[in-house]
Amino acid sequence: MRLLRALVTLTAVPALLATALPASGSDGPAGATEEKPRVVAEERVGPRLTDLTIESPALAERAKVRLLTPDGWDERGPDDRWPVLYLLHGGFEPETYKTWTRESDIEATRALRDVLVVMPEGGKLGFYSDWWNHGEGGPPAWETFHLDETRPLLERDYGAGRKRAVAGLSMGGFGALSYAARRPGMFTAAAGFSGPVHLLHPRMANIWPTLEEGWGGSLDALWGDPDTQCAVWRAHDPHHLAPRLRGTDVFLSAGDGRPGPLDPDSPYDPAEADLRVMNKSLTARLRHLSVPVTTHFYTGTHHPAYGTRELHRALPLLLKNLDTPTGR
Repeated sequence: MRLLRALVTLTAVPALLATALPASGSDGPAGATEEKPRVVAEERVGPRLTDLTIESPALAERAKVRLLTPDGWDERGPDDRWPVLYLLHGGFEPETYKTWTRESDIEATRALRDVLVVMPEGGKLGFYSDWWNHGEGGPPAWETFHLDETRPLLERDYGAGRKRAVAGLSMGGFGALSYAARRPGMFTAAAGFSGPVHLLHPRMANIWPTLEEGWGGSLDALWGDPDTQCAVWRAHDPHHLAPRLRGTDVFLSAGDGRPGPLDPDSPYDPAEADLRVMNKSLTARLRHLSVPVTTHFYTGTHHPAYGTRELHRALPLLLKNLDTPTGR
């Protein structure tokens, strides 16, 4: 098995193949498709919760998106718009679009009553990427589904405005920073909680085998081999793309792997300790580039309770950038 060998000596190849970066500030799809995404089902599942089922050409299947709607949303007119917070889930979750409402208290969070919170399905281990698929491209194309299919549908029919922030836990923490860097100008703020935000860091070699074990085999189809497809990896790596985060407020946090106040009976978590190193590495690079970054490094493991706590810690920064009353 190839396990990210010689990461620190990788050099980029000239082309980025099918995963080339979108144009800076692009709100549109990288390439036109004949098929159009469409909402095929809409279900009210709670006082402020609506689940959408979207027929997605990018995924070649249907996928779910959960909305936590703001006050007044049910009575919205055709011109009413709300700022949007995208919340991205971690890997290996059941019914991934339900993760944040299942594992956190966001429905009861008063500060989120002035924004439209979007929680899209992202696959068992989709990594918020259009998969390389050995150079062939094609589904699953999660970035395209989220940013080029779902986003325009929400802006057209569901009151989503053009002010956006993004946050996520674990794999979703990577997704938040990767999306913000790959689409500069699309998100005013990005927050990552315990995310692998430096893909080409040597510590990633400690984490990758666990991901492949959970996946059930090789993940070469995601970005390819890190030696031969280094450019594909770099095209998604927040650390490599850090200059593209200028103009974005960033929040990063991670635990040190030791049991903390929210998981006192947990064993030591070496993976969380590795993620902390990656987040500190990105923090140093952002500060060198004068990109505004707020951090919180703490005692704790990869327990999901820390994701809820860190979201609350990051909310003032996220909402300030959305100009909501609760963020001022």
